[in-house]
Amino acid sequence: MSIRLLLIGDLSGADSAIVKYGKAHNMTVLTETDMTAAITLLCQERIEMAFISASLNLPEFFSAYTEARLNTPVVAIGDASNVQNAVTAIRLGAIEYLITPIEEKQLAELLSELSSVQSEGGPIAADDKTQKMLGLARKFATSNATVLLRGESGTGKEVLSRFIHDNSPRKNNPFISVNCAAIPENLLESELFGHEKGAFSGAVAKRLGKFQQADGGTLLLDEISEMDISLQSKLLRAIQERVIDPVGATKPVPIDIRLIATTNRNLEDEVRAGNFREDLYFRLNVASIELPPLRERPSDILSLAEHFIEKFSGQYEMSGITLSDDAKEKLIGCYWKGNVRELENTIHRAILLMNGNTLSADNIEISAMSRDMVETKEEPQPAAPTGSATNAYAAAQGGYQTGNITQTGGMIGRQMHEVEKELILSTLDYCGGNRSHAANMLGITIKTLRDKLQEYENKKMAVSS
Repeated sequence: MSIRLLLIGDLSGADSAIVKYGKAHNMTVLTETDMTAAITLLCQERIEMAFISASLNLPEFFSAYTEARLNTPVVAIGDASNVQNAVTAIRLGAIEYLITPIEEKQLAELLSELSSVQSEGGPIAADDKTQKMLGLARKFATSNATVLLRGESGTGKEVLSRFIHDNSPRKNNPFISVNCAAIPENLLESELFGHEKGAFSGAVAKRLGKFQQADGGTLLLDEISEMDISLQSKLLRAIQERVIDPVGATKPVPIDIRLIATTNRNLEDEVRAGNFREDLYFRLNVASIELPPLRERPSDILSLAEHFIEKFSGQYEMSGITLSDDAKEKLIGCYWKGNVRELENTIHRAILLMNGNTLSADNIEISAMSRDMVETKEEPQPAAPTGSATNAYAAAQGGYQTGNITQTGGMIGRQMHEVEKELILSTLDYCGGNRSHAANMLGITIKTLRDKLQEYENKKMAVSS
C-alpha cells in the first residue's frame, strides 16, 4: 500500500525534493493549491502526511482543520527569513517547519518513520515462542476472521497486526490503524464512522471514517479496551452486519474490512467490571493470539538489539557498531517491563552515549522497573512495610523485577476490598496525587479510578454521619 502525501499551496523550491523522495520510496504525491479543496481531500481520502506553504493563511487553514476533526500530520514549509511564520505554524498545530530549499537528509528523517512502518517485515522471531506465534498468525491471516491480539504494552501488537495483513489476501489494499486510547471519546465516533457535511457545527465537508478508508483492506483498532462503552454498540453492529452509520447519514453504508483489535488489559475482567460489552467481547475473540512478554522469549532480545543498533546507527551515520559480551549479558538478564518498546529506547539511548564502535554494558541504562532478574533472585529486596507506597508500587507493576509480589505477609487473612483500597490509595500517594499516572500504574482506566475514589469517599461520609 503506497504512502500518500499532499502538497498544499505553492511549494516551488520544495515540491521537487518531496516528489523525488516520494518516487524513490514508492510514495504517491498529490497537490492542491486551494486550502478549502485541501481540507475536503483530507476529509475524504487517506493521506499519511500533508505539507503546506507558510505563505498561505495558516490560522484559517488550521481553524478549518480543527473544525473538521482531522489528525493528519501537517508540515509547514517556508523560507528562513520569517521566524514568526515558523513559530505560528508550530503553535497552530504543525508537527514541523521545514526551511526551503529542503535538505534531503532532513526530509528523509521526517518521512523515514512512514517508510519503516510500511516496510516492516514482521516480528523478529529468534525464539521458539515467537516462531509458534507467527505460525498461528499466518494461519489466521488466510481467513477473514476477526483477530484479537493480547499482550502487555510494547510487545509488538501493531507489528504483528501488519504481519497478518501482509500475509492475507487483502495485502494490496489499505491497512488503517486507529489508536482508541489517543482519540477523545467525543471525536472517536466521527473518526471511525465518518460524518456527513453539516452533521454538526464545524462539519464543513463530508468525511470518510476509518472504516470506509479501510474498505477492502484491514482496520486495526489499537487498545480497544479504552473505547467508551457507549460507542461499543455501534462497533458491534459494524462487525455483525458489516454496515456503518456515519454521523448525520440517512442510510447505512456497507463496508468490506478485516478487523484486528489489540488490548493490553484483561478483557474478561473488563467485562465483569462493566467496562466492556460481553457481546462485543465474544465477537472480537474469534481468533485470539497472546503475545508473550519479551522476558519470556529471551532468544529474541539480542536479535532485536542488533536490529535496533542497525536502525539507529543508520540514522546517525555510524557503522560497524558491535555489542560487547558484558552488554549482551546485561540485556538478556533484564526484566523488560516495557518489552520491545523499552529495549528499543534503551538501545537508542546507549548509541547516543557510546564512544567508539563498541556498545558496552556501561552505555546501557536500565530503568528501575527492569533491573537485573538474577540479582533479584540472589539478593531479594527487604520486605517493605505493609501498605507503604513502595509495596503498592511493586504490586501495581507486577513486582520490581520478577513480576511476583513476595511481600504478602500483611495481606493474608484480609478481605479483598481492603487490600484493593490500600493498593489504590498507596499508589495514588506514590504518584503524588496524579490520577492518570496512578491509573496507568494500576492497569485500570481513569474512570475506574475515579469511581473507586468516589466509593471510598461516600463510605467515609456515611460512617462519619
